[in-house]
Amino acid sequence: IKSCLEDLNKIPAGDTVLFHACAHNPTGVDPTQDQWKEISEVVKKNNLLPFFDMAYQGFASGDLNKDAWAVRYFAEQKHNFFLTQSFAKNMGLYGERAGVFNLVAENADEASKCMSQLKILVRPLISNPPIHCARIVSQILSDKDLTAIWLKDVKGMADRIINMRQTLVKNLKKEGSSHNWQHIIDQIGMFCFTGLTPPQVERLTKEFSVYLTKDGRISVAGVSSNNVEDLAHAMHVVTK
Repeated sequence: IKSCLEDLNKIPAGDTVLFHACAHNPTGVDPTQDQWKEISEVVKKNNLLPFFDMAYQGFASGDLNKDAWAVRYFAEQKHNFFLTQSFAKNMGLYGERAGVFNLVAENADEASKCMSQLKILVRPLISNPPIHCARIVSQILSDKDLTAIWLKDVKGMADRIINMRQTLVKNLKKEGSSHNWQHIIDQIGMFCFTGLTPPQVERLTKEFSVYLTKDGRISVAGVSSNNVEDLAHAMHVVTK
């Protein structure tokens, strides 16, 4: 957090700063609530404009309210900010992306002026986006019973990802690995930085057909009870 705050203090006043609201991609490392408070203080002091990207709400902790804490805290602290939310992941709407853009302005007049500019930007870009998935989102969030089912499903997905992290580390230890893999458990969300080097990643791909980015990032959502033992074995072999 110290380095983060130092970097924020170097940014010119009036600039926009992009934050992941929760389940940071690609690191899986989120600030704590106390650290968010420190970030908020520096952002306000330096007159920066926060832009929150919230694509994984619910997939960090399984609790939508907990995952939205940072955004709501910035609102309580009277920040003006942008917020983009996506339902592609937490509602499984990948085919036709559905999301919403929010803007918190100083007052109604400023909000109206911003909306006018947004319409100018949107018109030549997408004009009229597909409405099918937006209607699905609206239907779910407008019905208490459907919302309850959805929240249960989201928590189920988050819990499964957390369980796969724990199971992967358990199997690495079972393989006899002497490395400290605690970071895999400590990180949250769909992605994880394993700490594997590019040469180790290359071996995983060539020798075990395990595909991940060269920086060692894996999609934990792709790990299942059917492949977690094989993954642990492969990781152990290339990190001996």
